[in-house]
Amino acid sequence: MLVKKGAFAKSKTGHDCNKIYVIINCNDEYAYLVNGKTRPLDKPKKKKLKHIQFIDYMDSVIIEKINNNLLNNDDIKRAIKNYQVN
Repeated sequence: MLVKKGAFAKSKTGHDCNKIYVIINCNDEYAYLVNGKTRPLDKPKKKKLKHIQFIDYMDSVIIEKINNNLLNNDDIKRAIKNYQVN
């Protein structure tokens, strides 16, 4: 399973079930998720890959800012809000 930084994901289990996150980092077993509010960039949620559902959506602004190390919590909140409205 190919996990990309900047991709959106939904939690399948836990107290945060059905919440939308942005993946900011990942390895073979875990993804590190942020939403800009309860999980800011400086405190990402570490979640097993089998416990998240990947969403086929990526925000171009998020991708660009991740690549340039300019991402902030407001960008993440805006991107998630735009995704949920559409």
